[in-house]
Formats: sequence, structure tokens, C-alpha cells
Amino acid sequence: MGSEGSIVRKPRFLCLHGFRTSGEIMKIQLHKWPKSVIDRLDLVFLDAPFPCQGKSDVEGIFDPPYYEWFQFNKEFTEYTNFENCLEYLEDRMVKLGPFDGLIGFSQGAILSGGLPGLQAKGIALQKVPKIKFLIIIGGAKFKSTKIAENAYSSSVDTLSLHFLGETDFLKPYGIELIDSFKNPVVVNHPKGHTVPRLDEKSLEKVTAFIETIEQHLVMEEDKNGEDNNCKPK
Repeated sequence: MGSEGSIVRKPRFLCLHGFRTSGEIMKIQLHKWPKSVIDRLDLVFLDAPFPCQGKSDVEGIFDPPYYEWFQFNKEFTEYTNFENCLEYLEDRMVKLGPFDGLIGFSQGAILSGGLPGLQAKGIALQKVPKIKFLIIIGGAKFKSTKIAENAYSSSVDTLSLHFLGETDFLKPYGIELIDSFKNPVVVNHPKGHTVPRLDEKSLEKVTAFIETIEQHLVMEEDKNGEDNNCKPK
């Protein structure tokens, strides 16, 4: 059916939540988006590997438990448990996958935005397929020099959609991350560090991005079909 331009399957995304929140919380946050968007994606929500080691900013807003992907110093330049986080992610992706892409918010967005580069360098996610698509909400670059050198050593060619909040404290760092990608699609919104609702203009951009990745999956399916037909019987 792929050659006729029809959708082969929904793009499958692993969703990585923010610092000291949870997969369930991110599910609630993302479902602020219209059903017309959510229904076109196959979403899997994962809890980070480490229980919250301090106060969560969402206490009183969302129910616990809360989790974090890794820990860091006050300057955000040194990380603890980062390798364990990568191992955990790979293990979950092997068991729950395969996945086409990642959707990340906040700490999950920092992680998502750096993973394609780390994967390309052979440092992370070597047991799973290449990450093809990214949706980054309130993201930034890794500040650890060692990790950043590998994650952004060359321009990232992964198809990416970035949400940039006008009053988000991470906005300057989100712009730096966007500059690391070859052909980023950027959605600007007036809010702060949050998963924003989609207005008419942003909905158009998100819908167009989803259509683009659907087309990529159709082309991929067609190519795989051709390759299989060419194999000796």
C-alpha cells in the first residue's frame, strides 16, 4: 500500500518526561494537544530510572511518584548516573520497541536532542534502530563538555520539531540546540517552560511535520519492499 502514498503505520515515539515528573504526567501534558494530532502517533510513555532525589516543581499540580533521568551539579556540567540512564533507555527501547523517534520535554528533551549524535558516534543506543525523528519541547544542549563534544560534533540530520517558549528560562539554550540541527522545524509559542497548547499556526506546523514523517515511513516501507523483492529466492 505504501507505493500508493497511504499510511503504512503510525509513527512510533518514545516519550521522555521532564525532571522529577513521570511518564504519566507527560501523558497528561501531551494530551493538551488536539486529538487530530495525538491519534496520528503511536506514543509510549516511560518513567525515568531514578526516583526523585529532591523536591519536584510539580508537587501540588501532578500526583507523585516523580522520577529523574540523571543527576547533575549546580553548574549542570557534571552528571551522575548518565551511563546508567543510557543503558536503561537502550534496554527499554529493545523491550518496547522498535521506535521511529523520541518526544522529550525539559530534561527528557535535553536527553532526546543529544541521543542521535551519541548514537551516531557509537556511544549510545547501539542495539536499537537509528532515531529518525525528534520532537523537542523546552530543550537545551548537554552542558557536560565530554558529552557535548560527542553529541553535537557534526550537524544532526535527524528530522526535528522544536518548541521554543518566549518566556522559557531555557530559551537561549534551546536556540543553541536548534542550531545543531540541519533542517529544524521551529514552533514559537508565548508560554514558558511547559508543553504548550497548539494554536492555529502551531497546529499547522505540527501537522505538516507529522505528514513529513509519515511520508518518510511510506518511502522506507517501499524501499524495504523493493530490497526484499531483489533478494534471491
